Amino acid sequence: MRSLSTFVATLQVCALALAMQAACSAQDLLTVRIGLVAPTSGALAATGWANQRGAQFAIDEVNAQRLKIGDRRANFELLAEDDAGDPRQGTSVAQKLVDAKVNGVVGHQTSGSTLPASRLYSEAGIPQITPSSTAPKFTRQGFQTAFRLAPDDDAIASALAMYAVKELKLKRIAIVDDRTAYGHGISEIFSKGVSDAGSTIVSHDYVNDKAFDFTALLTTLKAKKPEAIFVGGMYSIAAPMLRQMKQLGITARMLGGDGICLEDLVKLSNGSAYDGQVICVEAGGPNKAKQDRLDTFRAAFRKKFGTDPEPVSMYSYDAVWVMVDSMRKAGSADPKLYLSALAKTQGYSGLSGSISFDAKGDLLHPSISFYTFRGGTREQVGAVQMR
Repeated sequence: MRSLSTFVATLQVCALALAMQAACSAQDLLTVRIGLVAPTSGALAATGWANQRGAQFAIDEVNAQRLKIGDRRANFELLAEDDAGDPRQGTSVAQKLVDAKVNGVVGHQTSGSTLPASRLYSEAGIPQITPSSTAPKFTRQGFQTAFRLAPDDDAIASALAMYAVKELKLKRIAIVDDRTAYGHGISEIFSKGVSDAGSTIVSHDYVNDKAFDFTALLTTLKAKKPEAIFVGGMYSIAAPMLRQMKQLGITARMLGGDGICLEDLVKLSNGSAYDGQVICVEAGGPNKAKQDRLDTFRAAFRKKFGTDPEPVSMYSYDAVWVMVDSMRKAGSADPKLYLSALAKTQGYSGLSGSISFDAKGDLLHPSISFYTFRGGTREQVGAVQMR
């Protein structure tokens, strides 16, 4: 009987020890919440999901590496919110993330949603890295919490204007502007760049960013005989416009920024674009040194999600890792403590290229590439390095 009592007592002691060990482990585990905001519903859902998947891929990768922040192992969680690309919904979900006390935010995806949300994050002291918002105003509000991984509209539109006039030799260009923060901003800068370079803007028309029938406008534009139509907006309006251009026999080129520069444009236009018709611009440039890494990422992404990554997937992936890297350097996930390390990011090797921030939170010396589509596939046709 004594031996049985001793055995039971031993079991009880072991169980207590295991329980205490589990409790200590739970206390030692640091939970870090990263918010992400992208339009996973509405007209921009395709890129919104690509954005979210890129961030989730990074989160899973971080957790698989069992990284430590300070002396505690960290478990990262992605709190993903849908803003449908709408500024009011963007503000609502931003407040939700602030109330949840997230440690940082990747987003928002569109400039219209990013701008009003950025004030909320600034007031809460939460670092925000947008992977794709390009409105210059974002980093010119004086918010210490605002960072971006893409060139702003000034750089993108100016580069495209010079390419259109100097390389493509276009003399007459029409502009279709969707009046959003992104579309209007890039249209204004592109218009000035074209005029300064010596070519003519034959018209500057406005549409709603939810519109899909441009027949009347295109009929009017056809009479003005533009050599190209610049779309200040997203692929959701550029795709139906391409279909209707083909129906009306308009062979002018279509120009646009990163908002139209993805292969979903070709799919949604039902193959209406002829080879070389679309010229678009996007951040990043050729880098043979990182090609193997990109190929590995694409293969793993495809295996995990059953679809190829979009460019925004790589930027949201980089945004998560830049944030994590800053936390590791600071030894803390507390926004007040790692924010300064984030601001000092210099030469971080990301999928999208070398990442360094200037005093405003903008990317230093970004590369910009020009693309067209041939046989339904995107093809690079040029690149510049911004100073």
